[in-house]
Amino acid sequence: MNGLSTFISNIWTITKRELGGYFTSPVAYVFIVMFLLLTGLFTFMIGSILERGEASLFWFFYWHPWLYLILVPAIGMGVWAEERRLGTIELLLTMPITTWQAIVGKFIAAWIFLGAALFLTFPVVLTVNYLGNPDNGVILCAYIGSFLLGGSYLAISTMTSAMTRNQVVSLIISVVICLFLILAGFPPITDLIQNYVPQIIVDIVASFSVIPHFDGFKRGILDLRDIIFFLSIIVFGLFATSLIIRNLRAGH
Repeated sequence: MNGLSTFISNIWTITKRELGGYFTSPVAYVFIVMFLLLTGLFTFMIGSILERGEASLFWFFYWHPWLYLILVPAIGMGVWAEERRLGTIELLLTMPITTWQAIVGKFIAAWIFLGAALFLTFPVVLTVNYLGNPDNGVILCAYIGSFLLGGSYLAISTMTSAMTRNQVVSLIISVVICLFLILAGFPPITDLIQNYVPQIIVDIVASFSVIPHFDGFKRGILDLRDIIFFLSIIVFGLFATSLIIRNLRAGH
């Protein structure tokens, strides 16, 4: 029990350290403003929910996989790359904490920050409730899906951040991987692949797409398979990060 409390305490120490860095950085506030402006633009200008008079957040959530494509890697690109560039990773890795505690603490801090930005979109919920009587259960379910989707992108970005000292390189690699996770199930992509590989390979590639799993949440369906899918990506991203950081740690 004492070991568990120490484990959690160490993670929370790292989480607080990282959160302090987020909320004292002007870049963090620029991200939040950009996220809110873009969600508003896609919801009210492109989705035209006011003109439609729809008490629905379909268009609000429809664009989240694409909005997160750039914005989430922008959060995650400095999680480890900045530590490596400044040389503070050596100090962090000599602290009396395990690699996993450092990785999980940093990830949780970034995920909390992303969750805070997502929470600040609540005026959109108030707007659709003013317009009519939406199914707030469906909206809540979609928010959960969006949070898990963002966490998946973030875990990938954390992994790419550990690979390099250059944040721009980390950003580009994570955007490419996350774009694959979006496009993997699109018919034009699967039709193209089908010309060169067996159908079973096409099905495997398509199964990596985040869109079908996120669509379930948008419809208000809490399917355990969809939850496991996103959690699996998160675990994979953090596990890959641990392998990279352990190699760095072994070199010091």
